[in-house]
Amino acid sequence: MSMRNSTVRAVNRLTARWAEAHGGDAGTVFTAAGVWPLLAPLADGAAGPARAELAEALGLPAERAAEAARELLAALDGVRGLRAATGLWTRADLPLEEAWLERLAPGSHGVLSGDAESGRRALDAWAARRTDGLVERMPVTLADGPNGTRLVLASALTLRTRWIQPFAEWHGEAAAGPWAGRPLRMLHRTTALLDRARVAEGPAGAVTLLEVVGDTGVDVHLVLGEPDARPGGILTTGIEAVTRARPVAPASLLPEGRPGPGLTVATVLALSPEPRLTVRVPVFEVRGEHDLLEQARLFGLEEARDTGRGHFPGVSSQPLAVGSARQSAVARFHAEGFEAAAVTAVAAAVGCGVPPRVRYRTRRAEVAFDRPFGFLSVHRTSRLVLAAGWVSDPLAYREPPEKTLEEKLREEAEDWAEEE
Repeated sequence: MSMRNSTVRAVNRLTARWAEAHGGDAGTVFTAAGVWPLLAPLADGAAGPARAELAEALGLPAERAAEAARELLAALDGVRGLRAATGLWTRADLPLEEAWLERLAPGSHGVLSGDAESGRRALDAWAARRTDGLVERMPVTLADGPNGTRLVLASALTLRTRWIQPFAEWHGEAAAGPWAGRPLRMLHRTTALLDRARVAEGPAGAVTLLEVVGDTGVDVHLVLGEPDARPGGILTTGIEAVTRARPVAPASLLPEGRPGPGLTVATVLALSPEPRLTVRVPVFEVRGEHDLLEQARLFGLEEARDTGRGHFPGVSSQPLAVGSARQSAVARFHAEGFEAAAVTAVAAAVGCGVPPRVRYRTRRAEVAFDRPFGFLSVHRTSRLVLAAGWVSDPLAYREPPEKTLEEKLREEAEDWAEEE
């Protein structure tokens, strides 16, 4: 199933707004593609100001949201290397509107016992199972008692892709900047595809993008901005560039010198006439824990969290208000590939070598991610941004432990045995 352009634009709009709102320089990862399919059924069942606010956050009319969410989740689950799932848990005494249930995306439907501890175990098990253990806990607050949590709506996205061309990894250091002098697990790669590197000009200044192609339908784009630019501005420019809302200049057409952050371009004498792009980027793992209610207006939840009254008559005849909305996410970038996972949950409660001989002049480019940068995982066909994040603290290189005398003797004995 293909993704509707209107839905892709709506999800990418929420991603860009979330990126722009990202404050500080701390590393993180987030996925609006995990939040949007939960806001949609809430909008479908909401009324009054909460319905209008959720529709504005979604970027689609509330009456179209449920169908769009079903189609989006089905399309995501059909992408090779990507798994998408939803779950609904309700108290046994909570009546649900059948029409709303029929419009939900297919998924598991469990029962909340009312005991927070047992409910927590069941939700955590679902999160771990749906993300292959990348996210071990459901990011939800369960409240006990007669006015406690009545409903939990959750989504899980898991992405795994391997690079078409793997990187080589060895010890490295940044030449300057906040990582200078730190031993890092540095990845290196050279390709003849010069235009994997591109430059976009945005309000935050120039941004260099590097496309790393996966063997599924998803690629990862690394995004490096000017040293003094805000992460939110850099990511926003990157999102506009990868979704083709902002023009980009490929490395083959850029002027020589330093046409973009971390990027150098030159004409050199070489044995081969092929252009060459050399890449250097550190291994990284980032995690994000997001309380969506801290930015409730961004996600259309300001009105819906008011417990003074109910907001979702299309969901249940009992008055409901949003009690918590959170996301836990993780992303890993290494020599062989990329993994990312996110679980999002909304809970509702009762509301009130030797140099070769030179022959050719050819173009060479180098791009080095030697200081904090952003990343975007993007579905290649639709240009849907699946996850976005910021890398502030890459993984350190550590010397392998010294072998014990016993280990050395055992290896020596094995070598002798092979020779015999």
